Amino acid sequence: MAGNGMKYAFFLGCTTPVRVMQYEAATRKVAAKLGIELVDLPDFGCCGFPTEKVSHDAFLALAARNLAVAEEKGLDVCTMCTACAGALTKVVHELKDEKKRKHINEMIKSTGRQVKGTVKVYHISRVLFEKVGIEKLKAAITKPMNMLSIAPHEGCHYTAPHEIFDGFDDPIRPKTLKALIEATGAKVVDYMNYRQCCGGDLLAVGEQTPTDMVHEKFDNVKRSGADAMVLQCPFCDIMYDEFQKTVEEKYGTEYKIPVLFLPQLIGMAMGMGQKELGLTKNAVKTKGLCEKAGVQK
Repeated sequence: MAGNGMKYAFFLGCTTPVRVMQYEAATRKVAAKLGIELVDLPDFGCCGFPTEKVSHDAFLALAARNLAVAEEKGLDVCTMCTACAGALTKVVHELKDEKKRKHINEMIKSTGRQVKGTVKVYHISRVLFEKVGIEKLKAAITKPMNMLSIAPHEGCHYTAPHEIFDGFDDPIRPKTLKALIEATGAKVVDYMNYRQCCGGDLLAVGEQTPTDMVHEKFDNVKRSGADAMVLQCPFCDIMYDEFQKTVEEKYGTEYKIPVLFLPQLIGMAMGMGQKELGLTKNAVKTKGLCEKAGVQK
């Protein structure tokens, strides 16, 4: 599907609307400023990601039904969740095979929909990088964040599996999130094992391993001297923002590292205030960071 300018079916996913509403708020504000039109489609449902390891057919059917909803509107999909982006894109990739496409359409026949696999799925960061572009983004910056040092975290599903994303970014040495952060004027800092997973997928098995992983991540981020982490996935945020206090208590340490979503940082650099970007909703207090950056309430 060729798409319709920068107009997308806005796929919220399951986690963002109930756990990190500030991500949605900041994304909508930044998108509007940059001429990205996000269209809400009430018929969207779960992307299917949670069912993939239990039933591949259930995963295919859930994702395909969503793709069919977007196809009916003639719109490509934009989502804020890297897991949603990865799940939906996997199924777009599978739909290229005629035999698989027939099988999938047979499964979703009872919904009254059929899917062709003509839509593309974009993470909001990819829209910002590819469709808006770094130069246009820089032109929209009115309050450069050059006083901030930022530790980036892409999330596992942003660039992998590489073959389904048409070569977007490098899965081993990704650069697009860093480029978007630098467009705000902020400095990107390197830290040990920065590509390490947040551990969120392991919570269903037990808390010990993911807690250890988050602990290690924060030790490394703290050593880097970063003012904040910036990420682009709601579940990564749960692990690093909401879960940060749990890790501090378990290990008898203190981090108090603010964790921002990329659109929140971009919105700060566009001169938006704390409330409209949902910065007051972040679990780890952002007051000190906002004071340093001169972000108004």
